[in-house]
Amino acid sequence: MATRRKTRPELSDDEKPERKRQKPVDAIARATTTAVLCVVDAAARRDVGARAPDAKLAESVGLAGAIQLDVVWADAVVLRRTTPATLIGKGTVETLKSVVEDNEIGLVIVDARLTPVQQRNLEKEWSTKVIDRTGLILEIFGARARTHEGRLQVELAALEYQRGRLVRSWTHLERQRGGFGFMGGPGESQIEIDRRLIGERIVRIRTDLQSVRRTRAINRGGRRKARLPTVALVGYTNAGKSTLFNRLSGAGVLAKDLLFATLDPTMRSVRLPNGKECVFSDTVGFISELPTQLVAAFRATLEEVTEADLVLHVRDVAHPDSERQARDVEAVLAELGGEGPPMLEVLNKVDLLAPDARAVLEAQAAIGAERDRRFTVSAVTGEGIDGLLSAIAQTLNEAARPREVAVPAGDGATIAWLYRHGEVRQRRDEGETAILTVALDEAASAQLDRRLAR
Repeated sequence: MATRRKTRPELSDDEKPERKRQKPVDAIARATTTAVLCVVDAAARRDVGARAPDAKLAESVGLAGAIQLDVVWADAVVLRRTTPATLIGKGTVETLKSVVEDNEIGLVIVDARLTPVQQRNLEKEWSTKVIDRTGLILEIFGARARTHEGRLQVELAALEYQRGRLVRSWTHLERQRGGFGFMGGPGESQIEIDRRLIGERIVRIRTDLQSVRRTRAINRGGRRKARLPTVALVGYTNAGKSTLFNRLSGAGVLAKDLLFATLDPTMRSVRLPNGKECVFSDTVGFISELPTQLVAAFRATLEEVTEADLVLHVRDVAHPDSERQARDVEAVLAELGGEGPPMLEVLNKVDLLAPDARAVLEAQAAIGAERDRRFTVSAVTGEGIDGLLSAIAQTLNEAARPREVAVPAGDGATIAWLYRHGEVRQRRDEGETAILTVALDEAASAQLDRRLAR
């Protein structure tokens, strides 16, 4: 399998991580000729619903393409036994050595988790730069982060990953090429990194991120006071979250057929069909074997999911591994802890399905216990969006408890407040008193009690 891609354009100073401004990067660093080796665990292959080697390889190549690496060779190998020194067997090492030499490859991506010793040994065998899955994902995140918060979170994850590799594998770390330097080409200037300095930097970043968490908590509190519920979009990377976010909110966030097109979260206020407003939050996509460093570093951002009033799990139902991807997302959500908010499952990209497959999927979504929690949509064409918005409004109202409120008929301000902050289900007038049955959430109900007491 061979794939040709455009060379990666040099990033501007504003686009580079703010922790260090770089000198101009040479042509080798800008256009690294890359080989991708996808390592599939034979034991994992026996699991029900395990991802096929070809599907894993396609995802590996997609990750490399996410930062426009020039992939000239790619293959998958099923690993039946682990080799401590190199992870893969001697035969595969020799095969890759020939590929590297014949194609003058400057970078080999091993889509697996390599120990520092394994990474060092493979670099010696192949005489080229080697990175594993964690390093590649961190490189993508480092190149994509745009906000100050995003850069802090990615840098923290990169430093945590890097700290364990200083002594044995990172003494020759070359100049960075846009992300966090995991793919610097040979011959570039050497960077001496001291473990103590990295530790001090980690402490400073964690302190800054604590401030970010406090700021986000204050913002969430402000939304609660304003009675604006939050709806968070989550899902596997490239499931169509940003396209759906744009369709629902009218925003213009980046939406491409690209892994990890969205990194920094975006929020927009939307008016629902029942007239109430809510805030939609577009979040970073998840992926299988997401590095633990990223989960920890992005906890401040992912709290927007755990603290949301409703979660939309967006799935790419046209993808052959849709079920497996859904389980990977659920695993990350479970890692965040807690029972979490209620969730609606959004089966996206139905426009890409064959008519028969689409009819079966829509029939399955319309029956069973989950029929009110699963919705088939196309974020591109707009099919099913109206039904999804109505379901969002209904689900947000389910948390509200109905109560009967007696208000003087002349108190138009309080009556208007009830219509604005709750769902008035019935009204009857008895003389000079209006009696309303209204559904209010806990915060609005407490606010009403204070209002009536005055």
